[in-house]
Amino acid sequence: MSVDKATVAKIASLARIKMGDDELERMVPELNGILDWVEQLGEVVTSQVEPMTAVIPNKLRLRDDVVDADSLTGGGKRDDVLANAPAAEHGFFGVPKVIE
Repeated sequence: MSVDKATVAKIASLARIKMGDDELERMVPELNGILDWVEQLGEVVTSQVEPMTAVIPNKLRLRDDVVDADSLTGGGKRDDVLANAPAAEHGFFGVPKVIE
């Protein structure tokens, strides 16, 4: 596929980009180079390549979600926390109902 000055002008118009004649002339070889590169990518055989989410193998390091009651940030403080709540309901913060 090849792009000419008229095609660049049409693309600029659709993108609402104001370009002068000299700018249009400079964009012709740049867009042609981009299109050639895209065509070159289309020639690469990828039928034997497995789909991947990253170029390096990643493994998530997960830990058990355990509450440590002995630590400073541990559990067992629900009643202390809810003592500061304006309204506590069933062990949770009570909030006003919002209906739009």
